[in-house]
Amino acid sequence: MLVIDKVTKRYGGKAAVDNASLEIPHGQFVGVIGRSGAGKSTLLRMINRLQEPSEGRILHDGRDITALSGQALRDWRQSCAMIFQQFNLVDRLDVLTNVLVGRLNHVPALRALARMWSQDDLAIAMSALDQFDIAPLASQRADSLSGGQQQRVAIARALVQEPQFLLADEPIASLDPRNTRIVMDALLRINRHYGITVLCNLHSLDLARTYCDRLVGMAQGRIVFDDVPQALTQHVARELYGLEADDVMDSPVTPEGSAAELPDAVTA
Repeated sequence: MLVIDKVTKRYGGKAAVDNASLEIPHGQFVGVIGRSGAGKSTLLRMINRLQEPSEGRILHDGRDITALSGQALRDWRQSCAMIFQQFNLVDRLDVLTNVLVGRLNHVPALRALARMWSQDDLAIAMSALDQFDIAPLASQRADSLSGGQQQRVAIARALVQEPQFLLADEPIASLDPRNTRIVMDALLRINRHYGITVLCNLHSLDLARTYCDRLVGMAQGRIVFDDVPQALTQHVARELYGLEADDVMDSPVTPEGSAAELPDAVTA
C-alpha cells in the first residue's frame, strides 16, 4: 500500500500540492487528471522524491519514504520508475544502451560506467525491447526514432528497473493517436501482466476512463475527486476543467484487444 498522508509542496507562498491524501493498493492503474498547473506532476515527483514535500509523509507498506537517504533512497527510486513526457533518453546513445541505464542500480558502479554489461543484463534489456516490438532498433541512435518509438524505449528502460511502481507524467502528450494507443496499451499490459502499480497523469478524460481502474482529480493542488471512471460524469468534468472540459473530452480509444501475450518474465 502506498499512502500519501497530508502532503503539501510549496513554492514561496503558493502551494503546488495542498494537503493531499491518498491510499493506493498494489496493482492499481490510477489516472491523475486535472488542468495544467493542478499539481499532478508535482505529486508524482514527490512520490519518486525528485521533489521534496514541504509537509506530510509518503509511506510504502508502513515505511516512511520521505525519510530515506543515500542507498535507501536510490533503491526506492529504482522501485519507483518515472516515465516522462519528453522521454528523457540520451540522444547520442543507441537504444539498447538507453534501456540498460535502467539496470544501473542492479550492477556495480564501475562496471556500469565502463558499460561492461553482463549477459543477463543484455538479455533483460533485449527482452524488454522485444515486448514493445522495437528490438530491431536496438543499435540505432535514440534521436533517430519517432516520438512513439522513443516513448516505448523509455517504458522498456523503466521496466528493466524491476519496479513496483510506474509513474508516468503525461506520457502521451506529444504523440499522435496511433502512438497514443500503442503507449497506453503498453502501460496497461505492464500493469495487468506484472501487477505493477501505475500512476499516470493524463489530459484526455476519455483515455483516463478507458484505461484506468481509478481516477484522481486535482484542482489548484487539492484532490477533489477520487472514484471509479464510471463516476466521472460531465458535471464532474466541468467542475475539474471548467470551460476546458469540452477540449479534454475526446473520442474513446479502445485498448488493443489482440495484443500478443507477454512472456512470464522480463528476463530471457
